[in-house]
Amino acid sequence: MKTFTPKPADLSHDWYVVDASDVVLGRLAAQVATLLRGKNKPTFAPHADSGNHVIVINASKVALTGNKDGKVLYAHSGRPGGLRRDSYGELMQHNPERIITTAVKGMLPKNKLAKVQLTRLHVYAGEDHKHQSQQPTEFKITQVSQQAK
Repeated sequence: MKTFTPKPADLSHDWYVVDASDVVLGRLAAQVATLLRGKNKPTFAPHADSGNHVIVINASKVALTGNKDGKVLYAHSGRPGGLRRDSYGELMQHNPERIITTAVKGMLPKNKLAKVQLTRLHVYAGEDHKHQSQQPTEFKITQVSQQAK
């Protein structure tokens, strides 16, 4: 029996909505990375781009465990003196999308395919998103934060 290799005609990019309310950041990022890579499909191949579009809503309500409010997220612009430090506490108020995007990016493979798959991630701080016309399927994460209970 030959090994199945997906061809470009076999690849489809489905749309999923994930609600981040009271979900631990690491668990959310792991599930979203799996959807972005397409590992939930039986036709998954690591070299083929069979990933899905993922919409994450309520990013401002994601649960951070431990003492992560003081943890610092670094970014560099590439210019001299361009190092930027933002604590998770500040980012949760001003730009919670960046926290989720960075966590998901760290769980994707480090190759050219990951950059393409990360463009299919759409993160929104609130409940509203502009992708209603794609008719996304709701993806439920069952394990929520213990602190939320």
